[in-house]
Amino acid sequence: MPRRFLRSGREQTEVLPPRLAFTIVLLVLSGFVLIAVLNVLDTDPSALLMAGCLFCAVTLFAIQAVHSSPDAQRFRDRFGAWTLGAQTLLTYVPMVFFGATWGGMGGFLAGSCLLIVAAPVCWLAFGVVVSTAGVSAGLSGVHWVDTSYLVVSTVLTGLIVYGLTRLANLVAEVHQAREELAYMAVAEERLRFARDLHDLLGFGLSAITLKSELTVRLLATRPERAREELVGILQISRQALADVRAVATGYRDMSLTAEAASAEEVLTVAEIGARIDLDCGPLPAATSTVLATVIREGVTNVLRHSKAQNCHIEARQVTGKDGRSLIRLTLANDGADESRRTGPSNGSGLGNLRVRAEKIGGRLTSHVDADGWYRLVVEVPRVGARQVSQPLS
Repeated sequence: MPRRFLRSGREQTEVLPPRLAFTIVLLVLSGFVLIAVLNVLDTDPSALLMAGCLFCAVTLFAIQAVHSSPDAQRFRDRFGAWTLGAQTLLTYVPMVFFGATWGGMGGFLAGSCLLIVAAPVCWLAFGVVVSTAGVSAGLSGVHWVDTSYLVVSTVLTGLIVYGLTRLANLVAEVHQAREELAYMAVAEERLRFARDLHDLLGFGLSAITLKSELTVRLLATRPERAREELVGILQISRQALADVRAVATGYRDMSLTAEAASAEEVLTVAEIGARIDLDCGPLPAATSTVLATVIREGVTNVLRHSKAQNCHIEARQVTGKDGRSLIRLTLANDGADESRRTGPSNGSGLGNLRVRAEKIGGRLTSHVDADGWYRLVVEVPRVGARQVSQPLS
């Protein structure tokens, strides 16, 4: 057979749309109803009995469709007992007129018992319906072979109705779950984008502002130094452009050493005494990126929200309580404002940093010590939970 006529593996694993799944259920139900009507028609009933047969068949089909519909859950929860009672009457009363030929409709009732009645009582009700079908056929004088056929038919019809209904409901639940997952993925991506813009661009824009103010002051008295600062502004602007592109693509590794050097330069321009002490050796990309991001956000906060005269950045390798090798980064400054003296900040910047640290198995804390220095401390494992290039999220 030509390959183009065969389903691909992907096509075989695709989930049915909910409407198509329920349509298949309705087609199967209509087939069972049609069989029952044809069985009655084969007995050559009167016009009045045939009209009653059609009314009962259509009504049973409608009730069973409600019992099998994925969208009728609330209706079933409220009126399920009533519809099940009506289905019971429409199943057994016509047997008085049509005999065993109508007995096949007991399969619908057996399936509805499994769908409507709570477990484990539903299986008892299922057994009662099946037994009733066999007993009624036997009392009517039906041959034991035909009686056995009717019992097996009732069991299979009930299980098919129940199974197809559960599958249709599962298809609807899967599609709803996929929509919710897609929505969550979009929300997470928006959060990542906002977090990266805040953490990556805040530092660069603050540095550009500081250097621009310095350049304006130097233009009249020290033009050569002003030219150097303009070159620095150009470099920072290019880095900010690269950061924007990194945010758009979602992947970027950052160097702890390079970020610390950049922080020292910006702090010096802001006339803040900077002391950098990194004693942790080479780090994996994920760990280095998180620590570099902490430095960038921490220094940005120093420039924006404090009146610091001194800022110290230290990185050490320590041993955690569980024996793991940790990298502890401490960023301290002596310009904490009154709000920070009473407790840690709840701003989005620190919240973003906590998320980043926790994603590789670390933690971040902040406090003001007895000397009035504000300390931002992050501890992350040297070998983090993710050691590949990853989104800054």
